[in-house]
Amino acid sequence: MYTLPKLPYAFDALEPYLDAATMEIHHNKHHQTYCDNFNKVMVSYPELAKKSAEEILRELNTLSVSDEDRKKIRNLGGGFVNHNLFWKEMSPANKKNETLTAEIVQAFGSVEKFKELFTAIAVGHFGSGWAWLVRDENNMLKIYSLPNQDSPLTLNHTPLLTLDVWEHAYYLKYQNRRAEFVEAWWNVIKL
Repeated sequence: MYTLPKLPYAFDALEPYLDAATMEIHHNKHHQTYCDNFNKVMVSYPELAKKSAEEILRELNTLSVSDEDRKKIRNLGGGFVNHNLFWKEMSPANKKNETLTAEIVQAFGSVEKFKELFTAIAVGHFGSGWAWLVRDENNMLKIYSLPNQDSPLTLNHTPLLTLDVWEHAYYLKYQNRRAEFVEAWWNVIKL
């Protein structure tokens, strides 16, 4: 059903900011496990097989599934989809997203102010989860964090940029120094 996408770059391509060992474990173990376990839950719902994982998360609150499976879909499907975006937005190349950068400047005043606000959300998030830049239901840019593997899709928001602040995303290189990880991550995000 759903398959783990290949990374669009080598595991070591984001060095020295994100180390190859963490990238490989994060992608091949953590992300693969979310994908595999999401597929196990979805086997019980063949009528949903024609939908993308993103569509399933958007419709999560109205799907005809058990409460227990709804929680599993939120966590496992969220983990699968969140990581898909996380890998795509990072790049070893200096490719600036001019359109997004212009929107950020309009919404937050400057890229520097946006980075400051986003960094504060990411570093200040308690426990495991994700920091997000989203387009809300009113087409406005918003920054917030969500716990665990929750996805903005369940809030009818469109994710534009995300940062995984679970310790598995940075622990090998940065140990408990999340702020250093967040600062390093900006070097592989081109705004």
